[in-house]
Amino acid sequence: MHKLCCPCCFGRACLIPNQGYLSESGASLVDRKLNLNVVPKTRVVRLVAESFNYARIDRQKAKLKKRIKEHYPSAHFNRMSLPLKTGSFQLFVEGYKDADYWLRRFDSEPLPPSVAKSFQLQFERLVVLDYIIRNTDRGNDNWLIKYVAPKITTQVGGTGGRTMHGVVTPKLPNALGASKIVDLNEPPQASPKPTADGRPSNHMGGGAATNAQQDSSSLTSSEDEPSSRSPPTSEPDWNVVNSAFIRIAAIDNGLAFPFKHPDSWRAYPYHWAWLPQAKIPFSEEIKEQVLPQLSDMNFVEEICTELLYLFQQDRGFDKRLFERQMSVMRGQILNLTQALRDGKSPVQLVQMPAVIVERSSGSRFFSFTQRFQNKSPFFSWW
Repeated sequence: MHKLCCPCCFGRACLIPNQGYLSESGASLVDRKLNLNVVPKTRVVRLVAESFNYARIDRQKAKLKKRIKEHYPSAHFNRMSLPLKTGSFQLFVEGYKDADYWLRRFDSEPLPPSVAKSFQLQFERLVVLDYIIRNTDRGNDNWLIKYVAPKITTQVGGTGGRTMHGVVTPKLPNALGASKIVDLNEPPQASPKPTADGRPSNHMGGGAATNAQQDSSSLTSSEDEPSSRSPPTSEPDWNVVNSAFIRIAAIDNGLAFPFKHPDSWRAYPYHWAWLPQAKIPFSEEIKEQVLPQLSDMNFVEEICTELLYLFQQDRGFDKRLFERQMSVMRGQILNLTQALRDGKSPVQLVQMPAVIVERSSGSRFFSFTQRFQNKSPFFSWW
């Protein structure tokens, strides 16, 4: 009743109700087929737990069966526990934060050029996924970013030029006297024992002591003169900087795969279209990755077939509505391939007219009909 009386406030008229778990798993399927690697692995599972929402009669029936089994162990029931519930199960990702948090940080702390390029490629994969499945609920708070800033690794003298990670040598104050130089490559030696006159004994002999003095003087002079292997510079040595790491995770895909383009009240835009990354044309990397596959109609129909097997698990599966869902997805793929060939940007992609590609029924071979959707939503976003 609320959907009929006030559709602008409740639900989405372009989506099939109660199929959010299939949409989550379907997004993971499309991500896996295109090798985008932005959606955490998601599968349809059947689980039971007392914390789930069950009707009172189901809970009472489970308790009654348990009591009967305790008094009559030979009694047999087809199901002892609560009824199984079907839903989507998604792999949890660690170290990620809302994209909105990192995007604000990146405005004041720009990324290094190499990291910015990696982020742009990850962003384009998100765009490809959302556009194909026509995600109607993509804000900047329901996709995640994991960013590990670069760290400078310090070098410690006496290691033969090797880098020691995480080791910092503190500077001693002048009041503590001369600093002692220790070679970390040499095994520890026993401290000299004092003689009767109070002076430390030297078991190495005079020649060894002379060599030690020469080594000490040479070390001292080498410290005063700049090393030929590492000339002094005011800039950090980027060879010892741990490279930064950035990844995107596209979660919350439960409101995708509509059976028609939004045409009632709201347009359900992609909020990433207002980001500066959306104004950059698609890179050659993403074109080489997805364009050959999406241009092959056999590959597109292979995705549709696998989605059919997935969506058939729902009790209320309707083949007619599923074909309409695939018609919208084919139209999205058609627009995407055209935008990639023309060198457009993501923001230009979402401005393209909505297309529906329907498959003709009763034909042995693939026969498709293309048409544009003329009706627009009441509240448009362009």
